[in-house]
Amino acid sequence: MPTAYVLINCDLGSEEEILRELKKLTEVIEVSGVYGVYDIILKIKSDTMDKLRETITWHVRRIDKVRSTLTMIVIEGQGDKGKRQKLDF
Repeated sequence: MPTAYVLINCDLGSEEEILRELKKLTEVIEVSGVYGVYDIILKIKSDTMDKLRETITWHVRRIDKVRSTLTMIVIEGQGDKGKRQKLDF
């Protein structure tokens, strides 16, 4: 299932409003406000890559007061689904 993480910059003070709008989208799996360069991080899944792109382009990016986004599409089949690895340093 195509998955993406979207980092969002928004107008100052509009974070809560944008979070509410993002939570209304059925494809949104997880959304959180964050500290740092970006204001919000969003995890989104869809049945197809076309639907994923459409949701990001026509719904997420079009929310009022969203200034910019950075989308990272997950490479399917890489990584451990939910498993934590112990790293020895």
